[in-house]
Amino acid sequence: MVYLEYDFKIDPPQPATDILIAELGELGFESFVENETGLLAYILKSEWKGGMLSELFVSQNPNFKISWTSKEIEQQNWNAEWEKNFHPIKVGDRCMVRAPFHDPAKVEYDIVIEPKMSFGTGHHETTHRMLEHILVNDFEGKSVLDMGCGTGVLAILAKKRGATDVDAIDIDEWCYLNTQENVERNNCPEIKTYQGDSNLLKDKKYDVILANINRNILLEDIPIYADCLAKEGTLFLSGFYLEDLDAISSKCAAHGLEFEKNLEKNNWIAAKYVN
Repeated sequence: MVYLEYDFKIDPPQPATDILIAELGELGFESFVENETGLLAYILKSEWKGGMLSELFVSQNPNFKISWTSKEIEQQNWNAEWEKNFHPIKVGDRCMVRAPFHDPAKVEYDIVIEPKMSFGTGHHETTHRMLEHILVNDFEGKSVLDMGCGTGVLAILAKKRGATDVDAIDIDEWCYLNTQENVERNNCPEIKTYQGDSNLLKDKKYDVILANINRNILLEDIPIYADCLAKEGTLFLSGFYLEDLDAISSKCAAHGLEFEKNLEKNNWIAAKYVN
């Protein structure tokens, strides 16, 4: 597969970078790497449509100066790029997310992730906050779904926190394969990985569902998640902004899911709902 790499120069970097990532995610861009000048964003060449970037809201804001260039890259050229930019992160005092070339961490949950083109290293606010939710909630003996799993980092931590049955699903083949690699790398062979979307959830039941995707997909799939939640189940949602919380919570409430709490960082939200 051939990817297009878009190199965005952004001034000032925040909050423009976070807004841009959200907009690009809705357009089909799969992966992002923040750097000193802005952002690298990646989309399959086959998914690219001319003029996709012409109506970016963030680029029309007079408070931000954004320009970009693009080039084709082969999928296998990604390794050197992420290795240059991937630094270990610590989540509280109990969890570290690091690459295979970093030294082992002296923490309760030492997670080794080789992200390649997949979203979910823990660096982005949404992933970081979802990891925090997992650390402080009970997963012992629970069945868990990681929807839009990316690298599989959420599924892996859920398993390490005592979950018994864990499914990890992503529509993108690269993410599906990357999750399989990371599951093996972290000695979690019980995690089952699938390529597909919410259509795979028919007749499934889970105690916990983790979905770190984006606002539009979440709003579309919340009814499906609600149907898949076991009695007294828990739904964790992320990938959207604070201003989207009311719309997400209203959709959840319409399907019997009550908002309990949210974690916020830089206007990004990770919310918890229960039935």
